[in-house]
Amino acid sequence: MDETAHALGTSGTFWELVERRAALTPDRPFLIQDDRTLTFGELRARGERVAAGLWGMGVRPGSVVVWQLPTRIETVLLSFALTRIGAVQSPVIPFHRDRETGFALRESKAGFFAVPGTWRGFDHTAMAHRLAAARTSTPEAVTAEPAAAAAPAAGPVPLVFEVYASLPDGDPAVLPPPPADGTAVRWIYWTSGTTSDPKGVLHTDRSLIAGGSCLAHALRLSADDIGSIAFPFAHVGGPDYAVMLLLYGFPAVLFEHFAMPDALAEYRRHGVTVAGGSTAFYSMFLAEQRRTPDRGPVPTLRLLAGGGAPKPPELYHAVVREMGVQLTHGYGMTEVPMITMGAPDDTAEHLAGTEGRPPAGMEIRITDESGMPLPHGTDGEVRLRGEAVCKGYLDPAATAAAFDADGFLITGDIGHVEPSGHLVLTGRLKDIIIRKGENVSAKELEDLLHGHPEVGDVAVIGLPDAERGERVCAVVEQPAGAAPLTLPDITGYLRERGLSVYKLPEQLEVVAELPRNETLRKVLKYRLRERFS
Repeated sequence: MDETAHALGTSGTFWELVERRAALTPDRPFLIQDDRTLTFGELRARGERVAAGLWGMGVRPGSVVVWQLPTRIETVLLSFALTRIGAVQSPVIPFHRDRETGFALRESKAGFFAVPGTWRGFDHTAMAHRLAAARTSTPEAVTAEPAAAAAPAAGPVPLVFEVYASLPDGDPAVLPPPPADGTAVRWIYWTSGTTSDPKGVLHTDRSLIAGGSCLAHALRLSADDIGSIAFPFAHVGGPDYAVMLLLYGFPAVLFEHFAMPDALAEYRRHGVTVAGGSTAFYSMFLAEQRRTPDRGPVPTLRLLAGGGAPKPPELYHAVVREMGVQLTHGYGMTEVPMITMGAPDDTAEHLAGTEGRPPAGMEIRITDESGMPLPHGTDGEVRLRGEAVCKGYLDPAATAAAFDADGFLITGDIGHVEPSGHLVLTGRLKDIIIRKGENVSAKELEDLLHGHPEVGDVAVIGLPDAERGERVCAVVEQPAGAAPLTLPDITGYLRERGLSVYKLPEQLEVVAELPRNETLRKVLKYRLRERFS
């Protein structure tokens, strides 16, 4: 990391980082979308005006604001305006529906809810008012410490407002000084983990800045690069990437909706040099390369980078061989956005077969079941400690269960560290499926499918998939005399119950009997994975 980026990385808060970058390169572009550009100077100036508009609506330091918005310049401006005030913001992926979104509103005790109106055929405003009507008190700015907000039966009625092409506006003179404490909890992200209900993950400005700084350092980027954000900015990777842009002073092209090959025109038009997101993105770029092998899909592209899903080694080799670009892949989670990352100067063996190395300040401990450290090269549970690690969860009981006595986060992932310091993941204790970088809880789908009249028992598993990382497979045991099930039967059933589209099974297998152990008759999912992979 160069000296300027290192100095900026010591910022205590997001807004301090904005002010430092705006003072250095006010006229350089920060975000590019279609024919619009937002400079670093405009980020500071417009961010303050949006903050003033939010202040006029009643948003105060500590107010909880849930926003469910697509990846747009306005979304980023709203998020940074909230950091200027010192509000607690809780981004929600825009593809979520009543079930997940309503849970986030209840658990966070949100006082405000920003939605995009009708987006991609779905009326978010109608959903927002439907969910708001379920609350039992009057609108208010919520200033309680979020760690105390655990599973309320009632709560504030959130003030619903739309953000798409326009934003709140006001005179920055009304604003108090920006927050100075970067260690206060000001972010709530949501992860499914191993249970049906999501968990609210608590982050600070400093933990997210630390994660973004680690990513920037690992990728060896420069002010001459042009990045791209083709994943939802509401993902925890959003601020990660924004930090990287602020540290090095280069722009990113935003994609409100990413689809190939339509997106290629924008990549070419703006000369993107760095692209990616997860395994699915690599596969899509590789597919475009194979359609036109005589020319690359993006002539200026030099690096694909990402994480969030398993990366088959053969995919790495195919990308490098056929596209002539480098591919670096990393390991992260909502609780710790950047844990390890492959570096462009790593060996091909390490880039293909490991998750990269941790940055300075990230401690990785491999332990046995009792928490005792294991030597290099020995598989065990991966535990983490460092500034980029979250502060815990909204539920204090979940926080207590997630950290060991030494303050290490217990990830539930299995792996080992090589003598070179590179991490190799070999399995997961957590029963989740990582599809296109998003966590899908197997238990959530199983709980819903158990209500289907033609389902006797069900196990939901993740199967390796070159495009998605993993695909969702439902293995069903039907009761005697039941009508044969089809995939459309179960996906339609789940849609009717408000399940998000990205969680729907892509494969259905009907078996006479699920494999179980002989003691507690627990379903042996590893046998199903072996059979259907």
